[in-house]
Amino acid sequence: MANKYVLDTSAVVAMLRLESGAERVRDLIRSAEGNVILPWMVLYEIYYLTLRTAGEVEAKQRYANLRQLPLKIVWQENEETLLAAAHIKAAYPLSVADSWIAAIAEQESAILVHKDPEMEALTGKIDMEILPYK
Repeated sequence: MANKYVLDTSAVVAMLRLESGAERVRDLIRSAEGNVILPWMVLYEIYYLTLRTAGEVEAKQRYANLRQLPLKIVWQENEETLLAAAHIKAAYPLSVADSWIAAIAEQESAILVHKDPEMEALTGKIDMEILPYK
């Protein structure tokens, strides 16, 4: 069975900004076959970050472009995810968004793709593929 991957916001930002690791994220998306997961929280973060830095037109365009990619978007959470995210947030120094994204990776038995040093706190708890830092 093919590996499943969850993209963190930092991985999507790397792809959008053509940073180190961008090609790896694009390769994962190209070969997605339903095995690359994008949590709604990532869409939320990309939208508001772009809104702050580039305006509403660009934010809407990026959002639309991400929605067109062959990714499995997780739109809704459930009580199990809520409790898993709360346990992660309580035990690790992560943001609320990162704890939700990590909980989805854990529940999906997926590899968390990121370039966020804070996520390294989850080493040993969640499988990760760490993209090159800047």
